[in-house]
Amino acid sequence: MVVAFFGTTILSVVVYRFVPVYFTPLMFIRLAQQGSKGEELRLRHRWVSLDKISPYLPQAVMASEDQRFLMHHGFDFKAIEHAAKRNLTQKNKRKLGASTISQQTAKNVFLWPGRTWLRKGLEAYFTTLIELMWSKQRIMEVYLNSIEMGNGIYGASAVAEWHFGRSAKDLTKEQCAAIAASLPNPLRYDSAHPDPYVRKRTRRIMHEMKFVKKLPGEGTDY
Repeated sequence: MVVAFFGTTILSVVVYRFVPVYFTPLMFIRLAQQGSKGEELRLRHRWVSLDKISPYLPQAVMASEDQRFLMHHGFDFKAIEHAAKRNLTQKNKRKLGASTISQQTAKNVFLWPGRTWLRKGLEAYFTTLIELMWSKQRIMEVYLNSIEMGNGIYGASAVAEWHFGRSAKDLTKEQCAAIAASLPNPLRYDSAHPDPYVRKRTRRIMHEMKFVKKLPGEGTDY
C-alpha cells in the first residue's frame, strides 16, 4: 500500500507537469453542493497556457497572496511565523493564513478543502513534490487555471470571459488586481462588481505590484 501510494502520487505529479488540469476535486464538490441545494449546475472552466494570460495576473496574485513566491521552495517560513504570532496575540481578529501559491496549487489539484491534520500533511507532501518536479512557471500556470474565481468560475480564462467579457490575455492591470482581491473568498467577493472592501484591496494590490517582479519566462533566472 505504501509503495502504491508513493507510486501513484509521484506519477500524478509527473503527468500534471505536462498535461493540462481540466478538473479538480473542488469543482466536483461545488457541483454536488449546487445539486443538493437544487441550484443550476455551473462549471465554467477552460485551460489556457501561461502565455495566453495577462502578465499582470501572476504579478497581482503574487502581490496579494505570496510575495516571496519566486524565492521560497514551497513554504514561506517567515510568513508562517508572522501569522502564528499574530493569531496568538490577536485572538479576536480573523485568523491570518500563510499558505503559499505552491501550497494552494497542491490543495486545488490533488486534495479537498479542509483543515484536518491529514489534509494539511498531504498538502505539505504534494507541495514538496511539485516544487521538486515543476518549475515556478508551471506552478503558476496550474494555479491560475485551477483556482476558484467566482460562483462556478475556475481559472483565468473563465473569469476573464464571464466577469469582463474579454480573453485572459487582454485583462488590464486593474482587472487583474480586482481578481486577486476577490481570491480570499470568491463566492462572496465579485471582481466584476466589487464592493468597497474589494475596491480597497484592489488599490492596495496595485500599489504592492510596484514592488513585485513580473513572472520571468521559463528557463530564465528569477
